[in-house]
Amino acid sequence: MSPVRRCSRTACGRPAVATLTYVYADSTAVLGPLATYAEPHCYDLCAEHSERLTAPRGWEVVRLSDGSAPAHPSRDDLEALANAVREAARPPDRGTDAGGRGPRAADSVEVARRGHLRVLRSPDS
Repeated sequence: MSPVRRCSRTACGRPAVATLTYVYADSTAVLGPLATYAEPHCYDLCAEHSERLTAPRGWEVVRLSDGSAPAHPSRDDLEALANAVREAARPPDRGTDAGGRGPRAADSVEVARRGHLRVLRSPDS
């Protein structure tokens, strides 16, 4: 027996990623994350079939998201990552202000370092 559960749709052999359950009393189809184990009255669906799921006329489809699944990175996440890469690639600052008078007073104080990561403390603490 294969450890990967397959889509319940006929002739589909793709791995299942979601579980469909019908609540007949409420005329609702509930599509959620893949159940821990196969239930006899539930249907396991692959990604393609779960996205294309429709319900009969008069029924409602409720799609539950899996909170543990990684979300797609937002634009802000990608910009923060790009800024961090740019900062890491920038030549080291010599710690002088524009006039070359020595260390800048507004800079944070480096407390510890591990690889490319630094622990900083603000100068007023």
